[in-house]
Formats: sequence, C-alpha cells, structure tokens
Amino acid sequence: MAKGHRSQIKRERNETKRETRPSARLSHARMSVQKACFVLDAIRGKDVETALGILEYSPRYASGVIKKLLESAVANAENNNGMNRSNLYVAECYAGRATTMKRIQPRAKGRAYRILKRTSHITVVLDEK
Repeated sequence: MAKGHRSQIKRERNETKRETRPSARLSHARMSVQKACFVLDAIRGKDVETALGILEYSPRYASGVIKKLLESAVANAENNNGMNRSNLYVAECYAGRATTMKRIQPRAKGRAYRILKRTSHITVVLDEK
C-alpha cells in the first residue's frame, strides 16, 4: 500500500519526471502552425548564436516572434539553470495548433464566408553540448 496522501504521491512522481532542460513557450501566437514550422525547421539543431543570426535575417513574420522566444529560453538557461550561453543549442522546437478565431466575410446576395484565423503554441527547448 502506498504511503502518504494521494497528492504527495503525485507530487513525488512528477518531480522525478520533470524536464530539466531550459525552455520557453509562447501560447496563442497569431500565426498558423505551418508558417511557424518553416522558421523552426531552419533553427532546429543549431547552436544559439547561429540560430539567432538565421532569425535576424529571415524575412518571415514568424522569425521575429521566434527570435524573442529563443532569447527568452537563453535567459532562462542562464538565470535559472546557470548554463553558459556559448554551450547552448536548440535541442527541440515545435509548434502545435491552438484555438482558431472564426470571423465572417460578407459576400454577394446576403451570404457569409467563414474566415479562420489560426493560432499556435510554439515551444523552444535548449540543451548543452
């Protein structure tokens, strides 16, 4: 029989499974998953300085948003985990679907067309070499 209260057992189990790598997550970013993934694919596996250079000169809208997210993940690594910036690289980066805002576009003869404004959750996980 397990010792302790149910919440204590869950807390101990979650402590052992907790992710130790530094990360940053942006929820409800106003871009579709496909558009975010174009930029994320370009920086996956690169070291931080190279990834920031790629994002700086990429013409896509998503690159500015992801650049801020990457800088936040680097700050988390330095301040919370005591890691050195020069040893960091982008271990994982992915985008998932978030809520979709539904809007209406008026059309001829009193009809209405649905416009889907998609959003995404973007996550960047760093690791040391």
